[in-house]
Amino acid sequence: MEVRAKKALGQHFLTDLSIAQRIAEALTVPCPGVDTVYNAENPMPALEVGPGMGVLTQYVLQRPEVDLRMVEIDTESVDYLLVHFPQVNGKLIEADFLKLKLDSFFSDKFCVIGNFPYNISSQIFFKILDYKEQVPQVVCMIQKEVAERIAEKPGTKTYGILSVLLQAWYDIEYLFTVGEGAFNPPPKVKSAVIRLVRNDRKELGCDEALFKTVVKTGFNQRRKTLRNSLKPLIRAKADRCSWTEEQLAGFIADPVFELRPERLSVEDFIALTLKLA
Repeated sequence: MEVRAKKALGQHFLTDLSIAQRIAEALTVPCPGVDTVYNAENPMPALEVGPGMGVLTQYVLQRPEVDLRMVEIDTESVDYLLVHFPQVNGKLIEADFLKLKLDSFFSDKFCVIGNFPYNISSQIFFKILDYKEQVPQVVCMIQKEVAERIAEKPGTKTYGILSVLLQAWYDIEYLFTVGEGAFNPPPKVKSAVIRLVRNDRKELGCDEALFKTVVKTGFNQRRKTLRNSLKPLIRAKADRCSWTEEQLAGFIADPVFELRPERLSVEDFIALTLKLA
């Protein structure tokens, strides 16, 4: 019994067992930043996204200090897993991860692991951000270009929306690169494994929704200076404050508005959000 890789689901099944083992071992226990002591008697809850044919799953299941659940949207993969890994029965959720209410399956903290489908990897990270207080650690394989973007520092062309939003809440470590030949069918791009560990930040110190808007609006026209890309938000601030044109001119004279978004760190974006509030 084999599972056909479905292009619509972005499936590229990992076949290199040594890579699968390295990914499984990259999930660290005890979990950084978590006070709970996890061990075989009290295993760390974890969720694998898109287990496919269980190549990664089998190695995570070998770790008694990890209590693994899986979410899989592909019915064919679900049937395969239940036949070849009977121990997943009752732990396998047949659903779309992006539509799942994760707090209905996990009442406390849980880690996320997986070979993420490349066509929805960004959406998976945005979903994880919605549960950042519950997810202290993520270990995943994604497209190399996306991994580099997420881990990148300010000042480069690859630094972007995901870089800022994820780095606001997570410390990100690029672990290793994976070649195309480790998959069936082989993707047209290289892959990479990264680890995200929740940082010490409890709150941003600014309105979180506005912070996201400022970051996304700035990068949506990343070749423009912030004075131009953030015009709608600047105008909204001027209208709220009933500014005269001179007051508006004074506001946008701040040197930060001369910069392009990739020059700003997380802290810079927080300060900019406070200015625009």
